[in-house]
Amino acid sequence: MKSNETGLRRIFHAFMHSIDGIIATYKSESAFRQDIFLCVLATVLLCFLDVSGLSRIIMLFSLVFIIIAEMINTAIETIIDRIGPEIHPLSKKAKDIGSAIVMITIICVCALWIGIIFLE
Repeated sequence: MKSNETGLRRIFHAFMHSIDGIIATYKSESAFRQDIFLCVLATVLLCFLDVSGLSRIIMLFSLVFIIIAEMINTAIETIIDRIGPEIHPLSKKAKDIGSAIVMITIICVCALWIGIIFLE
């Protein structure tokens, strides 16, 4: 599915496809909606924390990694589901790895936040 678009038109269409991906993920994945909700809450909490400007930026951007990880997991699950509904060890492995990506990201973000809050 290679595009024939070039230049600014290609960039615009790529941007719109990305927006479509975010919307599709939001509509179809409750975990993604939960992550968005928690990231919004964490962002509000961040406004009240006594941390430096640089720490605030790092903490804010760390939340974005949770969203990215969840979208990677969703992409993996969607591809596996497209292949077929049957249970296969490699399908399970791929889905488990996608889930692990999200879990490790959340653990790292929590560790980062705790480190900054208590060590700064």
